[in-house]
Amino acid sequence: MPTNRSLDQRSTTASSPLAELAPELRAALLRAGYDAGTLLDALGDEAHAALGRGEPVPVRRATRELGELGTLVRLLLLGDPVPEHEAAAAFSPLRIDRAMAAGLLERDGDQIRAALDLRPLDLGAGTRWVLSDLDDSMHRRSLDTDHVLGVGQASLSLLRATPTEKTGTVLDLGTGCGVQAVHAAAYGRTVTGTDVNRRALWLAGATAALNELDLELLEGSWFEPVAGRRFDRVVANPPFVVGPARVEHTYRDSGLALDGASELVISGIPELLNPGGTAALLASWVHIEGEDWRARVSSWLPDHGVDAWIVQRDIADPALYVGTWLRDAGLDPREGAAQARAERWLDAFAESEVEGIGFGFVYLRAIDGPTELLAEDLTHGFEDPLGAEAMKYFERSAWLRAVAADPGPMLSARYEVDAATALERVYLPGTEGWEQRVARLHRSDGPRWQHEVDDSTAALLAGMRPDGLALDELLELLAFSETGDAATPEFESAALGVVTGLVRHGLIRPVG
Repeated sequence: MPTNRSLDQRSTTASSPLAELAPELRAALLRAGYDAGTLLDALGDEAHAALGRGEPVPVRRATRELGELGTLVRLLLLGDPVPEHEAAAAFSPLRIDRAMAAGLLERDGDQIRAALDLRPLDLGAGTRWVLSDLDDSMHRRSLDTDHVLGVGQASLSLLRATPTEKTGTVLDLGTGCGVQAVHAAAYGRTVTGTDVNRRALWLAGATAALNELDLELLEGSWFEPVAGRRFDRVVANPPFVVGPARVEHTYRDSGLALDGASELVISGIPELLNPGGTAALLASWVHIEGEDWRARVSSWLPDHGVDAWIVQRDIADPALYVGTWLRDAGLDPREGAAQARAERWLDAFAESEVEGIGFGFVYLRAIDGPTELLAEDLTHGFEDPLGAEAMKYFERSAWLRAVAADPGPMLSARYEVDAATALERVYLPGTEGWEQRVARLHRSDGPRWQHEVDDSTAALLAGMRPDGLALDELLELLAFSETGDAATPEFESAALGVVTGLVRHGLIRPVG
């Protein structure tokens, strides 16, 4: 690993030979048009898609007429060696000897190749450049223990799922290459990143300098670097890979057995949040035979002080899970060493009766009251990011919490159906023609929640208008239409349960 700097536990972004290149490197990238928008336009949709699939030939062909931009693409994205005079022209005003001394480039015979991955991303605030170690997407290579992962699908998922409302202090726990911290700089007043991997902090510091950002980067394990501190928002993409207690790659392995890393982070983050502070993180949890995964995850939270929304997006079969992560580390599952690892991994799952591995997002908010938890499956398809929805969820949850002790305000409130909510009735063939089998409310945006409802609920929502009747008046009319009598306490209680669920998922909302 290139020598960078001594990292003080209270240092802000400091200098290193790589970070010191930032002004000239940034000038070269801007001059060549090595930014997210220009690159997409120059490569075209087909070559850009091939880049994402790890297929170098279509990308290489697309760079032939791109001049210095094409040289940078071949060097930094494809990992191709290029003649030194071409590299020198593309990186001007940065000198090649300085780039090699800092660890950005290296010599390959009489040619130059990249020693690091450097790619442009648009994270919502214009192009940002992110430095990381080279992966094996374009060239076969084994990954070192301290390998610093670039911006993969997990990182992109968290970026899209993180709330971006302006806030004060932000902590990126386990910053890796620093992409989450760079993203946080657009919405946080100050940003702190931590990592146990010194190489990760070296690259994150250079990434910050390249993007003209000042980040506080602290070295240490888990919560140790920020002990005693609290933040307004915490984001984390921790080493959540589920498996035996070992560390083969620090970016994914925690040294804790099974889902111990997720348990540690989820249980510890509440102590890092300021009142009203929020957290967004990725996590995994095992599905044990005879055990509800929701109960497992809920046991990781304290009894007081947290509003939690936990979303399971996928469940993986153990064998598929192991094969996926072996390939992620650059291993071929057909080779003997990889097969031995797979055996040990699957043995550990079998000993713990693991049936599957769940993966998803965890959102936490610090509240003054008993802990509340909604853990749910959202394995159906939806495209909208969850970041904005998470903050709206917490707002709806706070309103429901405020009226929970006394149903009076909830009954006296007026409601309206969200504009994205639709009622559909599903008919299937029966003995006497088409028969209605189910009525379903669903949102066409956000997480696309669906609720099966009966005719009474459908009729209740039909009467909800901002200038219409309060809920208790609607229930009186509904009860009379169905029974000829006034609404009973049992009728009201059942209706309140339905309304609570619909409010929580944003299908309806109280007016004002």
